[in-house]
Amino acid sequence: MLTQHTDTIEVSTTGRQFHDLTKEVNQRINNAKISEGLVTLHLQHTSASLLIQENADPGVRRDLERFMARICPDGDPIFEHDYEGPDDMPAHVRTALTAVNLSIPIFKGRMTLGTWQGIFLWEHRHAAHQRKITIHLLGQ
Repeated sequence: MLTQHTDTIEVSTTGRQFHDLTKEVNQRINNAKISEGLVTLHLQHTSASLLIQENADPGVRRDLERFMARICPDGDPIFEHDYEGPDDMPAHVRTALTAVNLSIPIFKGRMTLGTWQGIFLWEHRHAAHQRKITIHLLGQ
């Protein structure tokens, strides 16, 4: 029988960095007893993002941060929107270039992530924030 579960994952960030959500999402799948289906994640913010990325070498995440800093630097005079500081609009651009939604198939009770893949919340602001992610599980 097909079942659905919806919940919220809350993440307290401490500034611009990556937060691995993989274990938390796996726990929600296990609790819902979904063996086959789909997990959908939706981040309810416009200055952070979700991504599937390398989870073994933290150098990959540092390289991604350096790349974004190069193409979308804080305080760039091109940006008009800076109500919350020089990282305000760059955070929105970073989100626009990445994603706030992810959908991952579930098979045999596990997400079908590759060996070196993990799910990350990428905080794009320097200040601490409380981020909310809606998780929706659909399956059997």
